[in-house]
Amino acid sequence: NGTTEEVKKIVTTLNEAKVPGEDVVEVVVSPPFVFLPLVKTLLRPDFHVAAQNCWVRKGGAYTGEVSAEMLVNLEIPWVIIGHSERRQLLQESNEFVGDKVAYALSQGLKVIACIGETLEQREAGTTTAVVSEQTKAIAAKISNWDNVVLAYEPVWAIGTGKVATPAQAQEVHAALRKWFQDNVSAEVAASVRIIYGGSVNGGNSKELAGQADVDGFLVGGASLKPEFVDIINAATVKKN
Repeated sequence: NGTTEEVKKIVTTLNEAKVPGEDVVEVVVSPPFVFLPLVKTLLRPDFHVAAQNCWVRKGGAYTGEVSAEMLVNLEIPWVIIGHSERRQLLQESNEFVGDKVAYALSQGLKVIACIGETLEQREAGTTTAVVSEQTKAIAAKISNWDNVVLAYEPVWAIGTGKVATPAQAQEVHAALRKWFQDNVSAEVAASVRIIYGGSVNGGNSKELAGQADVDGFLVGGASLKPEFVDIINAATVKKN
């Protein structure tokens, strides 16, 4: 999304926003590659910048791809990996996503790793199996989760206006936390942040934020609107 003018306008809105401090909420914005340096220059220092993707190994003759090394060179601290659109439209496999996460971490980037099921998978009752497999493929390649945020995004709720109910979101987040408990460690299960993505907006963010295992949001369309600030402020629900 976006032109230089539109991106500057969004940044101005964010720069003027009144939000809680970094001890309450960590805010990361993820513009397309071409706008990363611009946004990094203009954005307030308490908000951080992420790339939407990066290449799976060291840079080289991979025309059109952007390497983790380039992001580090630009001092971009975060990268989103395995977004549902990349998994579906570009056929990125669970294993490929796992490799990407591991390589990005090895270069010092922090990773927002995305998982989630399609409508067919939810209707077939395989949600937990699907998200567990996706998480397992990442866990197979990494040993330290300190710099990973897991983003659960039900594919059927992205941009469709359908939102997982707070109870549905909590159910999957709780299942994921149990997966960490059983397959990684109790420490990681307690400390890893599991955020929700899927038609989050200013109207539903407070109730979703109140769920025990929902640690934040991966915001799509609403991040381009002023209501993004309301979503950021939903973080205070947990503090209270």
